[in-house]
Amino acid sequence: QVQLVESGGGLVQAGDSLRLSCAASGRTSGHSAIAWFRQAPGKERTFVACISKNDGRTYYADSVKGRSTISRDNANNTISLQITTLKPEDAAVYFCAATLTHSRFTYQFKRSYEYWGQGTQVFVSS
Repeated sequence: QVQLVESGGGLVQAGDSLRLSCAASGRTSGHSAIAWFRQAPGKERTFVACISKNDGRTYYADSVKGRSTISRDNANNTISLQITTLKPEDAAVYFCAATLTHSRFTYQFKRSYEYWGQGTQVFVSS
């Protein structure tokens, strides 16, 4: 089992930056990749970013590419997501997810992840 706890959400202004953290515990040696997804009210949960544990390769959704960075601190089992130049459409609940079997072909799908955190809410004021 892998437990994930997100933090760092809150109210930010459009144009500002935000840094979210995901603390992993439990069998953290087992997961092969961790991703961030987000879900706005009334919408589907969508992929934001992913980082592979083995080679550190990163993947981003087009909506945040170029203004976001996912990073990891293996020593502290923490994965961070920084998003700059925030837009109102970035407002959502952000979820951290872990998978035991990372694939570069399926990392963007919710079904690829076995473990999920409870989420952290991000509000963006315009």
